[in-house]
Amino acid sequence: MAGSKRILITGAGSGFGRDAALRLAGRGHHVIAAAENRPQMTGLIAEADRRGVRLQVENLDVTNALHRDQAHAWDVDVLFNNAAIGEMGPLADIPMALFRQVFEVNVFGNLALAQGFARQMVRRGSGRIVWLSSIAGLTTNPYLGPYCASKYAIESIAQAMHDELKPLGVSVCTINPGPYQTGFNDRMGDSLRVWFDPEKSAAARHFTTDLGVEVTLADDYGRMTGESQKDPEEIVELFVRVAEEDSGLFRNFLPADRIEGAKQQQAAIWDLRQ
Repeated sequence: MAGSKRILITGAGSGFGRDAALRLAGRGHHVIAAAENRPQMTGLIAEADRRGVRLQVENLDVTNALHRDQAHAWDVDVLFNNAAIGEMGPLADIPMALFRQVFEVNVFGNLALAQGFARQMVRRGSGRIVWLSSIAGLTTNPYLGPYCASKYAIESIAQAMHDELKPLGVSVCTINPGPYQTGFNDRMGDSLRVWFDPEKSAAARHFTTDLGVEVTLADDYGRMTGESQKDPEEIVELFVRVAEEDSGLFRNFLPADRIEGAKQQQAAIWDLRQ
């Protein structure tokens, strides 16, 4: 896997995926930037033209079997399972349809896509599958249960897939970002407007958004502000490094100053009392 590579990035219409797709294309790789909707595709094409880079822009909804079948016809060296959605709120209240949708995209859709490329890579004896996990796949904060649960599932899937495919020449790894300023976290907070009613909530006593109740969320999650989130540049560079390297860590966690805290929070679960 030396030199120019064929790289598929899902969820490339915004955030980390968008910037990484453009950066990797600028470095001479054949990048397939897959976006979930047409307006995102239009924006990607315009930005690629502005930068003077070649970018293959495709419509790919990972939950759509027809879209996945089309994607599996592409020859890919590196797959970034980057597509994701987020929902938050008390688990005692969240509509199950929303909870299921998080898993349909983040877990089931991404795994179904990865399966097709895993078969392709095993036949070839080389390839890399990168799962976009999160600090939320390693630590759990109140009211982020829906999103955290999906990322915990990704952690288990990625670890099992790593152990199963490594002997066959295919590498699997994760990228675990903390809070970065891409707009994703803010949109997750805004999604509460659709369904959350503090007057009817079974668990709203300490939960709030700007809907009018006091917010108590762990650390800097919840409805995040620009001040609490970091510049995403180091994650974009991490995407580039993971795409281009021939080895490396299974878990790629940033920002570095959050690693020790995440480990401590994981360890504390062993002594958690009811």
